[in-house]
Amino acid sequence: MRIHGWEKRGLVIKPDQKFWWSCTHAMVPTPLHIAGSVYRIYFSGRDRYNRSHIGYVVIDMHDPAVVLEYSSEPVLGLGALGCFDDNGVTPSCAVRVGDEIRLYYIGWNPGVTVRMHLFGGLAVSKDGGNTFQRWSQAPILERCPTDPYLNTAPWAVWSGEEWRLYYVCGTGWRHQDLPRYHIRMARSKDGLHWQRDGHVCIDFAGEHENALARPYVVLEEGIWKMWFAHKGEAYRLGYAESQDGCLWERMDERVGITVSSGVACDSEMIEYAAVINHHGQRIMYYNGNDYGKDGICLAVEA
Repeated sequence: MRIHGWEKRGLVIKPDQKFWWSCTHAMVPTPLHIAGSVYRIYFSGRDRYNRSHIGYVVIDMHDPAVVLEYSSEPVLGLGALGCFDDNGVTPSCAVRVGDEIRLYYIGWNPGVTVRMHLFGGLAVSKDGGNTFQRWSQAPILERCPTDPYLNTAPWAVWSGEEWRLYYVCGTGWRHQDLPRYHIRMARSKDGLHWQRDGHVCIDFAGEHENALARPYVVLEEGIWKMWFAHKGEAYRLGYAESQDGCLWERMDERVGITVSSGVACDSEMIEYAAVINHHGQRIMYYNGNDYGKDGICLAVEA
């Protein structure tokens, strides 16, 4: 079994304070292939009120550390007052479907008895990903009988027969500020309406774990592969594989990357990986300390 090894290249996508929506953070890198070796990397920056908006950079994977373009305006902003995403939006998955691009995203909403509410939303672009409109003002992942807590961070993949949605699902709250959540799966024929039965893909390794976050799933040569984040005290990256995309085996020891020593952008935590396979070379964009407050880091498979 291959163990991935990575060469870190440091911060490459940083907040740009000349843009009102990007005062701090560049959070949850979400790639979309444009053409050839060119990708658009969506992420969320925060405004001066600490609210998240979705923008992007353009990068050619021939030189994955160089930003060619930075969006001056967000492609998706806050939802209407009272909606599930009125306090922030963060990308989770961008996928082409016909002549559309679907952006599955995280909607942020402050709570009262608990710190926050998080649900999955969907926006659609008909202009190549330059702008997006909400498919619905309601979430596509709301509470349901099997999932009564938060339901968020959707990652959609076409299996060849159906759509699969891997998502973060709450299992309860340890206290007002500490939710507990793992990774489940939903199914769909159209990628819009989802059937959920509580199927767990990646579960907690033990009582010490509180969070399994941002599934990033690819199907390569008949093997389903998932990068995700897991947290006890602080986030680390995990890895899992599956023969059918339903039953998964955690192989965290194979992820090949962890926090850096000394003073570094990822010295305390590492999370939210996006892995691009460019001509057989894996390129990883990920967040580090304080959930990407300083930006998005780069690592290249060694």
